[in-house]
Amino acid sequence: MARYTGPVCRLCRREATKLFLKGEKCLTKCTFDKRSTPPGMHQQRRRKVSDYAIQLREKQKARRIYGVLERQMKITFKRADDREGATGDNLLAALEARLDNVVYRSGFAKSRSQARQLVSHAHITVNGRMTKTASYEVRAGDLVGLVEASRGLTYFKEMLSWSKTQTRPGWLEVDVEAFSARVAAFPARTTIDSAVNTQLIVEHYSR
Repeated sequence: MARYTGPVCRLCRREATKLFLKGEKCLTKCTFDKRSTPPGMHQQRRRKVSDYAIQLREKQKARRIYGVLERQMKITFKRADDREGATGDNLLAALEARLDNVVYRSGFAKSRSQARQLVSHAHITVNGRMTKTASYEVRAGDLVGLVEASRGLTYFKEMLSWSKTQTRPGWLEVDVEAFSARVAAFPARTTIDSAVNTQLIVEHYSR
């Protein structure tokens, strides 16, 4: 599947905010604080920003935070719109329920891109069955774990001490030593720590 492979700091500059796409490196080796202007060769002229531009930037920011393509974002929005409740809250909950995000939120990876790689490289199981689909949507009661053959890998041995220091959202019950996480409840907007303004995204797709 197509993925952005360029410098991720460029994405932060484009959205004019730190998106923490590189995990810990965003705290120790981030260049955004030194150069936060939008990417491009020419100085951008000041002009009034339209409502459409504001909505588009918020949608792009959400896409980049969760690492999804435009087609995936549209599909996720359509499903969120079909569910009961506020579409914006449903959208954010669906993005949080992606398997790669669950691996990241559980503290088994330092970034979502790293978590996505763990899933695609067949290290992660859901209810005992290996899955390589990063967009898999977990449900309440699902158990996300580690493939038995992967437990002896150096990566997971080194991750153990770091993982113990991480905080998790209330909708996850994590056993760090076993590298397993149970989805106690489907993510709700009140339990999601995200700066995304979902109302702007709903307005963008509702045009």
